[in-house]
Amino acid sequence: MTNTRAATPDVELPDDEAAQLAARPHGYLRDREDEDAARVSFVELFFDLVFVFGITQLAAYLADNITPEGIVRVSVMFVAVWWLWINTAWATNRLDPDRALVRLVIFVLLGAGLVFSTGIPVAFEERAMAFATAYVGIQVARSLFMVWALRTHEEHGEARHFLRVGIWFALSGVLWIAGALAVADARVVLWLLAAATDLLVPWIGFRLPGLGRSSTHEWDIEGEHLAERCALFIIIALGESLLVTGGRLGEAEWNAAVWAAFGVAVMGSLAMWWIYFDTGAKRGTRAFEEAHDSGRLARFAYTYVHMPIVAGIVVAAVGDKFLLAHPGDPADWPAALALLGGPALFLLGNFLFKNATSRRWPISHVIGLVLLGAGLFLAGSMTILGVAAYGFAALLVVAALERALLYSRTADRQGLK
Repeated sequence: MTNTRAATPDVELPDDEAAQLAARPHGYLRDREDEDAARVSFVELFFDLVFVFGITQLAAYLADNITPEGIVRVSVMFVAVWWLWINTAWATNRLDPDRALVRLVIFVLLGAGLVFSTGIPVAFEERAMAFATAYVGIQVARSLFMVWALRTHEEHGEARHFLRVGIWFALSGVLWIAGALAVADARVVLWLLAAATDLLVPWIGFRLPGLGRSSTHEWDIEGEHLAERCALFIIIALGESLLVTGGRLGEAEWNAAVWAAFGVAVMGSLAMWWIYFDTGAKRGTRAFEEAHDSGRLARFAYTYVHMPIVAGIVVAAVGDKFLLAHPGDPADWPAALALLGGPALFLLGNFLFKNATSRRWPISHVIGLVLLGAGLFLAGSMTILGVAAYGFAALLVVAALERALLYSRTADRQGLK
């Protein structure tokens, strides 16, 4: 007698068995075999908005404090903002965002991140403790959750890594909290030491007595996810800059100079988008497919090198504020520094990023940096609008030259020349 169940190619499970399979927990980690494992989830994008708000807060603070002391302070706060976001991106690279508990954790981090970002304008004044405790709390709590989530799936090597990370954040957290309790210059010094500690320890593998050190070869990285996450953050940051520029246009008195300033500001943002996304973002994703050590690539190209890229967007947004407010005024050094320094930081970051992901030295970016550096010497004889137009022209040269050189190399390889 033939067993019809065994012979049937597509067998439907009994309702009770199907229910048991559906209810079976699939864990808190991403399923690397799932074709959607690399996608960036909506809850991650929702979380990112809080830190783009933090970026906007930094730009507003810098615009009012372009002094040596103000630049040091905003640099410390920028490190804190970026380090919170990128370390959370590393964590969610492993976590399954469709799990209810993971979403709850992200929402809690989001709320704490909002408190942190709101405190940025007065972080060195009356809200120092709120800023510091939110930062330390997010870093330590997220690390401990990762230890628990990984141990429940017997990922003991990675759990040990996040334990090292959490301990180091607790150690640097002493400096952050001590800085919040200190006053004036002592706070700046302590927070500088804390930020430097957080930036340094990944390079030494989070080494700790008794726990050893982490190796980049051991890190389980979904490169496509991390690359897309950083690219989307860049898009949101540039988009926020455009929205702020549009808002300033609405507040300004409309005349030919203001409209020219608006056009230069928008075109500058578009040029920055082109320089990052035309070739760099795509090659970054492909680099993970060819990398022998994806953890090392992710640490350098996305964790560190993206810092000057995002910082460039922040400083450029400050330049746009000066531009829309006083386009016809003579360019003073704060305006010139913002209008040319922002694009320069952005180009430097892209230069390092493209070198790390494609092992090439983009000569177009070197030329752009030289042009922007020369502009600082010429700025004293120009208006703010003139300096902004010069900065945009330098970015345009970079974008056009990079495209032309890329086409030339492609044509050579394909025998079209």
